[in-house]
Amino acid sequence: MATASSVIEIPVSADQVWQLIGGFNSLPDWLPFIVKSEASDGGRVRHLQTADGGVVVERLQSFDNVGRTYSYTIEQSPFPVSAYLATVQVEALSEASAKVTWSGVFTPAAGTTDAAVEELFAGVYSGGLEALRANFPG
Repeated sequence: MATASSVIEIPVSADQVWQLIGGFNSLPDWLPFIVKSEASDGGRVRHLQTADGGVVVERLQSFDNVGRTYSYTIEQSPFPVSAYLATVQVEALSEASAKVTWSGVFTPAAGTTDAAVEELFAGVYSGGLEALRANFPG
């Protein structure tokens, strides 16, 4: 099983960060790569459209508003993986600083290596977290 993760520190409160990213359907609000998100199944499924026209369907597996974390699986995507489970977590470092972790575990598709998909998702996560930090200048 392959894994990838990225961590970033953002100079605002964890609650401010969670307010922006804590909604399962809020990716277009902070992630430029996702241009559209439509919720279904009572908000537990999001149908995402990427900037290059790709479609990704993800299902919420767990959500903890108090702990500021959620996990989701991919049901449909152009990515060469299966058994994908990712987690987004926001932790308070201080009253004015938060740590955000985006991590995932997955199985590469046939013909793809662990290293290739780990590099792919490490890039997705780190690029996504850099885009998130850009929402909080200062």
